[in-house]
Amino acid sequence: MPPSMSSQRSQKKMMTETAARPGNYLKFLGTAGARFVMARQLRASGGIYLELLGQKISLDPGPGALVRMTHSRPPIDPTALEAVILSHKHIDHANDVNILLDAMTAGGFKKRGILMAPAECLTGPEAVVFRYLKDYLERIEILQAETTYHLGPLKIKTTCRHQHEAETYGLKFYLPRLVVGFMVDTKYFPELLSSYRQVDILVMNVLRARESDGDHIKHLTVSDATLIIKELKPGKVYLTHFGMTMLQADPRKVAEKMSQETGVEVLAAYDGLSVSLDQDP
Repeated sequence: MPPSMSSQRSQKKMMTETAARPGNYLKFLGTAGARFVMARQLRASGGIYLELLGQKISLDPGPGALVRMTHSRPPIDPTALEAVILSHKHIDHANDVNILLDAMTAGGFKKRGILMAPAECLTGPEAVVFRYLKDYLERIEILQAETTYHLGPLKIKTTCRHQHEAETYGLKFYLPRLVVGFMVDTKYFPELLSSYRQVDILVMNVLRARESDGDHIKHLTVSDATLIIKELKPGKVYLTHFGMTMLQADPRKVAEKMSQETGVEVLAAYDGLSVSLDQDP
């Protein structure tokens, strides 16, 4: 008996959605940074989803990560994750970690999946990972500075410790033809440059459009990011994690100006942006 028209449409849709996924890619499930943009959801705050060498990873799943995954087009299945990675414990980076760990392990019925996080995410008075979930996981990797980890065939290396209010490390993911770096929350300091050299695609958390008087905020500004890009000369840069001053300045215009000043292609990420990593940057 031939399939019904609705069945044919459903099969065609599934084939189209499958074809739409590149082999290695990242997707911005949110580009919000810090308190006010996150609290008002002026930008979503779901962090970044990656599929690299067959490994499905949630990086810094802030508020709404689970919803952003399931409502993504095509949908992202949180029960199929291989790993959750936290750069640090702050709520805009870690709010949805526990629900994703629960989903990844089928509520503890399947002992699987890996959590990578700094020690203070896991222990101490402000630990953000529920204790009972730890036993559900295949393993936990404690992130430390300048250390190499492996997730199946995927090599991951941390950077130097960032200068932030919490224990924080950037990350570099090694694909056969390129290195993808994530410069997460930090203030500028010279050691960042040596720690991110030879990165081909650089994702930068740039919270602020400008410095403020009596500046004590440990986040990058546009001028910081411009200096870093000029020095590192990566193949391509994506800006994300925007605070209010960045939204007011219009991230697209900021990125265009940075491209002109640095000679590097700089793009402002937006919620839902997918980036294929199967082509040269």
